[in-house]
Amino acid sequence: MNLISNTLASVARLLAALGATALLVSCANTPVHPPAPVSAVTPDYTYIIGAGDSVNIVVWRNPELSMSVPVRPDGKIAAPLVDELIAQGKTPIQLARDIEAVLGKYVRDPIVTVLVSGFVGPYSEQIRVIGEAANPQFLPYKLNMTLLDLMIAVGGITEFADGNAATILRTSEGNKQYSVRLQDLIRRGDVSANVDVKPGDILIIPESLF
Repeated sequence: MNLISNTLASVARLLAALGATALLVSCANTPVHPPAPVSAVTPDYTYIIGAGDSVNIVVWRNPELSMSVPVRPDGKIAAPLVDELIAQGKTPIQLARDIEAVLGKYVRDPIVTVLVSGFVGPYSEQIRVIGEAANPQFLPYKLNMTLLDLMIAVGGITEFADGNAATILRTSEGNKQYSVRLQDLIRRGDVSANVDVKPGDILIIPESLF
């Protein structure tokens, strides 16, 4: 009888331990942050010039003043008759109007068009992917960009990643944090896990504990 009692007690302890483990796993798999909104499109998004971009300045009927110049690390450009002009943080149209204001001192009624290439953008607009990505990096934001686009750009996640514990830190919403399901999206093909991203988002991919 004692043997049976001891066996039953051992089984009860084992079941209790398994139940506690299951509870811990369940809690660990429960997202701490709310799920990221599926739709977060920025329809009124306008590209902002950043350091590292190249700008092609076209001055109508003044080819000698037209040229392509880089935006320096300090955010400024220099061109013929245009010295130390801030470009970072401006739209191409805003920069064109500023250049017209400077050239107006030397050229009658200048008409300027600014075309951007390179597309690095300012730091506040860049999207950063950090942690257990195959190739962590920053990316320029593009209209209608999604989580799947980010994963393709960085080559997916590593074998050590806890993809379903990943989060998006949304700087445009006061650093609000959202949970995302990278494991479901890229390894199980669950397109319902795909969500829009916004300028300035930081995707954080943690390492799995198991």
